Amino acid sequence: MKHLSSNFEHRAKVYSVVNQKGGVGKTTTVVNLATTFAMLNKKTLVIDFDPQGNASTGFGIYQSQRQKTIYEAMVSEIAIEDAIIPHHIKNLHIITSTVDLSAIEVELAIIDKREFVLRKLIKNIVDDFDIIIIDCPPSLGLLTVNALVASDSVLIPMQCEFFSLEGLSHLLTSLDLIKQNLNHMLKISGIILTMHDKRNKLTEQVEADVRSFLKEKVFENSVPRNVRLSEAPSHGSPGVIYDPKSSGSIAYNKLAREIINREFANSTSSNNINKK
Repeated sequence: MKHLSSNFEHRAKVYSVVNQKGGVGKTTTVVNLATTFAMLNKKTLVIDFDPQGNASTGFGIYQSQRQKTIYEAMVSEIAIEDAIIPHHIKNLHIITSTVDLSAIEVELAIIDKREFVLRKLIKNIVDDFDIIIIDCPPSLGLLTVNALVASDSVLIPMQCEFFSLEGLSHLLTSLDLIKQNLNHMLKISGIILTMHDKRNKLTEQVEADVRSFLKEKVFENSVPRNVRLSEAPSHGSPGVIYDPKSSGSIAYNKLAREIINREFANSTSSNNINKK
């Protein structure tokens, strides 16, 4: 793949979007952030690393179109470059997934340094993009470990409910272990509060507790509960395209800008975003 001009003066920033708890808006976050990054003129790649393949579906890429997926790349049947599908949205590219990926732990069992397989693959394309986002499965198995070893940073969507606090504590412990043993450069970019309901006192309490504990690691912009975001995947479209004026789409637009400005505070591109 020929490298296109980038707004960033370095290789792609690689993010894993992780939460071992399902139903927290993980894939919704991946799909809508990636789309917004692309619309902000960042060449963006989404790697659907969940065997459920929901991110692929969210971009309107259905099973019949997934002939070359991340699974084939992981088991060395194809080059990772050959799995990249350009989306009709400018600057957006996808590597899809199918249920075949669920067998990867068995496939990689006999491979030395199996936690580093995805990292080695991404090295071949890291100069071709501004941002790479990996949608991880809702577990902390070998797939998620591969994603974290391949990443610079972690984005953690967290639903504003009590049980999420306990799950977050376990996740932070796991991330610390991976940083110590497998990827010393890994950092937490931030916590994204999802399904936020300002009318709910529990939401306010959970938010206050998380912000008190993690302070600046919690993004300022949260994502509200929004029906239009939930409807969008059934139409094969990201919510920010399906209904750009909905509260959820507006929230993801603000969040994408916050992430770029936080991660690339000294870049010209960040300054330009503030002016748009």
